[in-house]
Amino acid sequence: MAPGVAGKLFLVSTPIGNLADMSHRAVEVLSSAALVVAEDTRHSRRLLDHYGVTTPVSSYHEHNEARETPRLVGRLKMGDSIALISDAGTPLISDPGSRLVEAAVDAGIPVVPVPGASSVMAALVASGMPLERFTFFGFIPRKGKERAAAIDDVIRSRWTTVLFEAGNRVGTTLSALASAGATGRKAVVARELTKQFEEFRRGTVSDLAMAFAETPPRGEVVLVISGEEEREVPAGELVAAAQKARGEGLSPRAVMEHLTQDLGAPRNLAYRIAHGSEE
Repeated sequence: MAPGVAGKLFLVSTPIGNLADMSHRAVEVLSSAALVVAEDTRHSRRLLDHYGVTTPVSSYHEHNEARETPRLVGRLKMGDSIALISDAGTPLISDPGSRLVEAAVDAGIPVVPVPGASSVMAALVASGMPLERFTFFGFIPRKGKERAAAIDDVIRSRWTTVLFEAGNRVGTTLSALASAGATGRKAVVARELTKQFEEFRRGTVSDLAMAFAETPPRGEVVLVISGEEEREVPAGELVAAAQKARGEGLSPRAVMEHLTQDLGAPRNLAYRIAHGSEE
C-alpha cells in the first residue's frame, strides 16, 4: 500500500452452517487482508483453518468495541486492509460492527461488502410469504416494556416480519404473539438453516406456539410471521379520522401516514383525504 493511502474495511459474510457456502471471493479477501476481526476468534479460527487462511485474527465484540474501534481505524488509515466477519452469516446483522463501520465511513475509509450467506434471507425466501416488503426485528427484548412494544410492532406490521429467537424461547414468543392478536397469522419456524437437520415448520402462530410449548426446537432459529391483512375501512371513517388529525395540528403528510399505516387506507385515497379533496 502506498504511503498515505488508506486501506479498506471488508465486511465478509461467512457460512451459517454449510461450509460449502463460503465464496471464493471471501476466501481471497480473508487471505489478502492484514487482519481478520472476529467476534469469537476460536470459532472463526476453525473456519479460517478449513480454508487455509493464515491471516492474524483479532477479537471484536460488544465488550471491547469502544476500545478497539480507534485502534482498527488507525491501522486502516495507515494502509492496512481489515476484514470483519461474524460468527456466522453477514456481519452487523444482530452482531457487533456498526460502530467500526460508522467510524470508517467518518474517516473516509472505503467500506466493501463481500456478500454471502444470511439466515434472514434464507428463511424469508423459503417461507412462502410475500416479500415485496419485509421488516427485520433481530432478537426482540426478553421482558418489560421494550418486549411489549416489540410484540406490538410485529402485530401491527402489514408486511412479513422476521426475527431471531433462542430455541428455548420460541414457544414463549409465539404464545405472546398469539395473545397479542396474531393467533391466525401464518408463521414459519426455520431452524438449522443449511445444516444437516434443516427444517421448516409451517402453520399458524397459535398452532406453532402449542407445538413448541413443551418441546423447544433445537439449534439456531429464525421466525417468519405474515403481516396483518388489509382491512376495509369505510371512507367516512377515514375522512373523520383525517379531520380529527388535522384538528390536532398534524400536517397533511402526517395525516396521510396515519391513514395508511394505522388504518390501512390505500395511499392514493389517503393522499386525497389528507389534502381535503374527498370531503
